[in-house]
Amino acid sequence: MPPADLQPHTTTGAMVSETSPGLFRLQIPPGEAGTYRLAQLDDYRSKPRRDFPWTRGFVLQLMARSSRRVMPGTWGFGFWNDPFSMAILSGAGMLRLPNLPNSAWFFFSSPPNYLTLRDDLPVCGNLAVSYRSVHIPPGLLLLCAPILTFSLLPPIMRFMRQLASAIIIQDAVDLRLDPTKWHTYLIEMRDNQVKFRVNGSTVLNTVVVPLGPLGLVLWIDNQYAALPPSGKLKFGTLATPENSWIEFKEISYYHSDAS
Repeated sequence: MPPADLQPHTTTGAMVSETSPGLFRLQIPPGEAGTYRLAQLDDYRSKPRRDFPWTRGFVLQLMARSSRRVMPGTWGFGFWNDPFSMAILSGAGMLRLPNLPNSAWFFFSSPPNYLTLRDDLPVCGNLAVSYRSVHIPPGLLLLCAPILTFSLLPPIMRFMRQLASAIIIQDAVDLRLDPTKWHTYLIEMRDNQVKFRVNGSTVLNTVVVPLGPLGLVLWIDNQYAALPPSGKLKFGTLATPENSWIEFKEISYYHSDAS
């Protein structure tokens, strides 16, 4: 079984299993585009966002590998505020009002994902990423939802993308590694910086520190989202031609000195 405070959540045909003591596999089945597939472990599913357990001063370390170098969709692990209440897509969890993203995680994504608002940062691939957004009350964001209908027009979306880049601050780096091999990953968050390490070497040390509270998540899914400079917003699910899985071991996470 996974650590007691990490609960599994899966869509039909996906699974979370302990294949040997301390070795956990998250797997989604093959299938066509148009159906969401998810296997996930997290510690926040039944909590309101204000009760997510992580703020500043914590460490996550684990070993991970994937079944393929590039898997359709996304996978990864780290901390976020579940800004779009993605649990609802899997048919479970608590409905939360939308929020702007705050996260610090290792994020692996395939094309056509395009998840950066800065043109000088990598758009997809094997990434270490941190987001910090200004606080806007979720209720106010919900009131703005009708405006999104008009913002889907590319000229307006280009303007919205520029506006978003001023209130959603991001830092990221391409890891340039083979994710099918075992690697040791570490995220250490303090008051004024987030440090990402791979196999003991620092790959990103950033002052873009997400605002808490945050939840811990490890996941694999077949989702994509793209907001390129052209303003042509796209999102959906991708076909998965075969079983796709990620494996974790030596998972450790704890609160630390936040100074």
